[in-house]
Amino acid sequence: MLNNLKGSEAVSLQKTVSALADPTRREILGLLKGGRMSAGEISGKFPVTAASISRHLSVLRDAGLIRDTREGKFIFYELNTSVLEEIMLWITDLKGGEDNV
Repeated sequence: MLNNLKGSEAVSLQKTVSALADPTRREILGLLKGGRMSAGEISGKFPVTAASISRHLSVLRDAGLIRDTREGKFIFYELNTSVLEEIMLWITDLKGGEDNV
């Protein structure tokens, strides 16, 4: 499947996998599994600066793993499940399908 990707698709997949490599970003995705959250709510769950969380959110958004919506002064984040599904299909294809456990 990876060999069949066009240049831009391969770059997109590379961004996504790179974004998933960071444990803080994976934890943010886990939080968003429960539903959309504001940047402040997400920041409050970590012992790092809001600027650091903002950077993590930016990387996740650029990789297509999350979407953001501005409502007044607040920005809300939610999972982009279509990209996660594409990654899961790619991983399943890598390991040889569901029969090869």
